[in-house]
Amino acid sequence: MVRQLLGKPLTPARLKQFSRSHVFPLTAPGLVTFVWIGEADHVRLLRWILGGVDRKEFQRVANTPLWLLTLPVTDGGRFEYKLGVEHNGHEDWHLDPLNTARAGDPYGENSVCRTYGYSQPEWSMPQGSPAGAIQPFPVNSSVFEETREEQVYLPADYDSQRVYPLLVIHDGADFITYADLATSLDNLIASGTIPPIIAALVQTRDRLGEYSRGHRHARYVVNDLLPHLQASFRLSERSEDRILLGASLGAVASLATVFRYPGVFGGAVLQSGSFILDEGKLEGRPHPVFRKVARLVKAVRRAPSMPSFRAFVSSGELEGLASENEALAKLLQENGVSVLFKSAWDGHHWHNWRDQLRDGLVWTLDSENS
Repeated sequence: MVRQLLGKPLTPARLKQFSRSHVFPLTAPGLVTFVWIGEADHVRLLRWILGGVDRKEFQRVANTPLWLLTLPVTDGGRFEYKLGVEHNGHEDWHLDPLNTARAGDPYGENSVCRTYGYSQPEWSMPQGSPAGAIQPFPVNSSVFEETREEQVYLPADYDSQRVYPLLVIHDGADFITYADLATSLDNLIASGTIPPIIAALVQTRDRLGEYSRGHRHARYVVNDLLPHLQASFRLSERSEDRILLGASLGAVASLATVFRYPGVFGGAVLQSGSFILDEGKLEGRPHPVFRKVARLVKAVRRAPSMPSFRAFVSSGELEGLASENEALAKLLQENGVSVLFKSAWDGHHWHNWRDQLRDGLVWTLDSENS
């Protein structure tokens, strides 16, 4: 496509036609080509990978406003990025104007590169499935001495006389907003992939402090949130039917709760956890939150026995702590936990966590055998 374009003079009309007639970035097996059309001193690709910002320089086609960058990639994956466009020594960050694919997070939007063969899971897209309901669920917390404004997801055709499994989702409101959670649950339940469940959507104003310390948050989940839920809904008493889910620091909070209150929860979906198993890696991570997490992992490692539960551990291969998550999965398995580990060619992103949701829920709910 690019060769054909460069074979003739790049008139404004040809560039306009080119930009309208292709899907960007241009993908091929093992390769992706980014395109920028405009005046600039420099154009750079800014990728959120490997725990930082990876910068790649575009090359300008001489005497034209066309800029190109071709990168080797892994098929069937994705990553998020922006374009850094420099004029007179000043760089501005932009969404890619030629790429309509976007992904949001609490800090804003990024453009999305989908490599050859990637497609969003159909079960995460609207399919006309009966919709569940999301409603407020205030919790009077004795642990935090305040009323916490949580939410609950109730499946379609909710029956107050029926007994339901429970899924506690850390940063649940964010999963709804950025990871298509409600649509995914609706579809997975409607298809029979997972049983109808009630999901408690937990949110905190202090993720760094509350999730990393873990002790107080775990007490809140077990001593405040769970009793409130049990008083409001008919929930299964089996620990196997109580699952924790979290991504990043939410995964840390999930593991801390399972570990500190054995037998209460029978499963944990741990996505892209901010885990530190190799304390040598603390040198490059000065924030105290990582030292607190490292202490939790050390306690798990030294424990004479682990609670009996099922763990789904996932990560993105482009994450800074990808190897740590794989090592955690191995540690848990060596200590008798039933573990399924999966990774994707992706980064530390909400859509990565969305794409892994079905496998995590099927594994921890043991849906195929229930």
